[in-house]
Amino acid sequence: MIERLIKESLPDAQVSIEDLRGDGDHYAAHVVSNAFRGKTRVQQHQMIYQALRGRMGNELHALALQTGAPED
Repeated sequence: MIERLIKESLPDAQVSIEDLRGDGDHYAAHVVSNAFRGKTRVQQHQMIYQALRGRMGNELHALALQTGAPED
């Protein structure tokens, strides 16, 4: 679900998701997208939270994010 939602908002994104505890509540996501170019890390993370459409704190308890633009 997490990967699908991110890719719907950022179609070019390379996304890898890891279930940190195996409980379906705690995840780590590594997201690389051209949409992040020129954005601060906070802005990048805000873009991910917007893509998740309010699921943080409800369906998703914790999400550790690593974001960035592709390296040239």
